[in-house]
Amino acid sequence: MTVATPQSGNREFATDDLLARGWAALPASYRMPEVAPTLEEARAWCKHLAENHYENFHVASWFLPKALRPHFHSIYAYCRVSDDLGDEVGDRAAALALLDLWGRELDACYEGRARHPVFVALAETIRACSIPKEPFADLLTAFRQDQTVTRFATMQDVLKYCHYSANPVGRLVLYACGEASEEKFRLSDATCSALQLANFWQDVRVDYAKDRVYIPQDDMRRFGVTDETIAAGVVTAEFRALLRHQVDYARSLFQQGLPLVGMVNRDLALDLDLFSRGGLEILRAIERRGYDVLSARPAISKRTKLGLALRAVGGKLLPFLGLLNATDSTGKAA
Repeated sequence: MTVATPQSGNREFATDDLLARGWAALPASYRMPEVAPTLEEARAWCKHLAENHYENFHVASWFLPKALRPHFHSIYAYCRVSDDLGDEVGDRAAALALLDLWGRELDACYEGRARHPVFVALAETIRACSIPKEPFADLLTAFRQDQTVTRFATMQDVLKYCHYSANPVGRLVLYACGEASEEKFRLSDATCSALQLANFWQDVRVDYAKDRVYIPQDDMRRFGVTDETIAAGVVTAEFRALLRHQVDYARSLFQQGLPLVGMVNRDLALDLDLFSRGGLEILRAIERRGYDVLSARPAISKRTKLGLALRAVGGKLLPFLGLLNATDSTGKAA
């Protein structure tokens, strides 16, 4: 029998207070409902979040088959809410309390006791796509780490962080599309880590404002760059050389992951190609600015984004266009 003590009561009160502070900093819709929604209601909740959140992961791609979209909405919703619990609260202790609660809800989901819309919808995705708990739990590990770790000693440490923060998303996509295998996971990990690094190098000044530096500390020392360089916001020759090195490494990871495009079904291949090219365009945008990511954030132009989208649409239509080219004006085979 467990006996409540004044100390345990105080701890519970403190946790409840932290959770209340955390939920108060987030959209009201994120809070735990008193009654678990139906699957239809939960899927509608996830779809709305995926289509209306101010910062969209673009996981639920319009190139994927319609039947898969509810699964991508639920995966997106889990990723989005998990990220917001860690990054949008503005209170480290409250964020950690919320992430611990979210982890317990993930456990409950796998035990058939889902109550939040995210987990009610996700439970069906997990069942239909045979997804293990590990990639979902890994994301929470990364978001917890964000609360306490702000510097990384080596690139291996950064990649270990990517193992938890980025790579699980690619693995979840492969599971949802029925493309799970160790070889595909390996290639997907390279692409996802590359995308994460591209975003890090694009957002050096933004992340520094949050007291986070993802550039490896040993590389900073080797190139003669300090936190003060970043804080000053003025790019030096040393900083340009440092960032050129980081951009080249990220590009090499994209190259490692590219074979995955030729190993998966056509719809997913189009998405993977689009994501990889988008990441490479971020690296090119950094290069075009002479590696100056301190005075302004390098961004992909609307024209470039349109070109990537049109390329993807063209890829989607290629089978149809090929059929037209193989027929004469009467529609008969040429």
